[in-house]
Amino acid sequence: MSGPLAGYKVLDMSRILAGPWAGQLLADMGAEVIKIEKPVVGDDTRHWGPPYLKDTAGNSTEDAAYYFCANRGKKSVTVDITQTEGQAIIRQLAAQTDVLIENYKVGGLKKYNLDYESLSAINPRLVYCSITGFGQTGPYADRPGYDFLIQGMGGLMSITGEATDNNGNGGPVRTGVAVTDLFSGMYAANAIQGALLERHSSDLGQHIDIALLDVQAAVLANQATNYLIGGEVPGRIGNSHPNIVPYQAFATRDGHLILAVGNDAQFQRFCDVIGEPQLALDSRYVSNRMRVENRETLCRQISECLKTHDTRDWLQRFEDNHIPCGPINSIDQVFDHPQIVARKMQISIIDERAGEVAGVANPINYSRSIIDYAVPPPQLGSSTESILGEYLEYSALEISELRNKSII
Repeated sequence: MSGPLAGYKVLDMSRILAGPWAGQLLADMGAEVIKIEKPVVGDDTRHWGPPYLKDTAGNSTEDAAYYFCANRGKKSVTVDITQTEGQAIIRQLAAQTDVLIENYKVGGLKKYNLDYESLSAINPRLVYCSITGFGQTGPYADRPGYDFLIQGMGGLMSITGEATDNNGNGGPVRTGVAVTDLFSGMYAANAIQGALLERHSSDLGQHIDIALLDVQAAVLANQATNYLIGGEVPGRIGNSHPNIVPYQAFATRDGHLILAVGNDAQFQRFCDVIGEPQLALDSRYVSNRMRVENRETLCRQISECLKTHDTRDWLQRFEDNHIPCGPINSIDQVFDHPQIVARKMQISIIDERAGEVAGVANPINYSRSIIDYAVPPPQLGSSTESILGEYLEYSALEISELRNKSII
């Protein structure tokens, strides 16, 4: 492996999305990531399909497309950690590992002596990252947490979706991807790298406690400070922005477009383009503050104007006049977009079963360091024997005995 984290070794004992997302980010940056999975079953997301990866003959494999989003660059080792011999394997790997990522319930690994206290006694330099729904402390610590639940509990769904009207239409909506899991994985990867940097001076690892609910509260961002400083509880306003107007989706004659008018000069140009220059001089709309206060009347007038022409026509006019705007693309349109193509955001990884498999690139672009996509998401247990034999020096006979006992 190459990249800025080349030489670091990560033991990824996580499943589903938040932990594997963190592990994949570290793998992309060159760390050697060993994914520990349950024998036979593996990561739950291997079975979260359809769709499933198809082999070169067009037959579905056992791995779902979902699994492929968060596990490239890793090696899969199957270990039954409920068995004494399996626990011994994990302890031996942890002894020579820089980082361990896990997302078991609080205390779930302690009964196997695989918790931070137990493993740090073996390897004081170990950076041990726990990702849970609610963290290691607090009254909800023992509860399981899932992205959808956390989006609701953490306030995101209270500000996502159309406002409920008098007929009961509208209501809370979760985001189209598991953003709480993804943000938690990003925070975890950042925290891990920070701990590795700190270790240069202390020569000690530490325990990182990441909670999905904490992360969701943190990424409320301006909506959180709108409440904490402004004192008003934000609500659902559909595609509108709480602090900027006009900054939302509008219907056109044949579809929709997004306007993101961020300052008064842009607003004046916008009014000229839509043929309503007097709007920029109207005392109700001369500043963003006034436009926010008079959002309803302004957006009603804008909506009427935009319905007179097609989306493509408006987008061209706005772009020609440097007014921030954009289409609402479907996912196939995203990967056909010339900017996405130019930025090489779609990649191909070679899988021995399926040949070339399309994937999404890591969006980080270093000027010198390399993001490596040479290793596809691993088949279940594909590196078990090599890791046990080469890293832990188990003999072929010992490995065979472990397999016969269903420990690996």
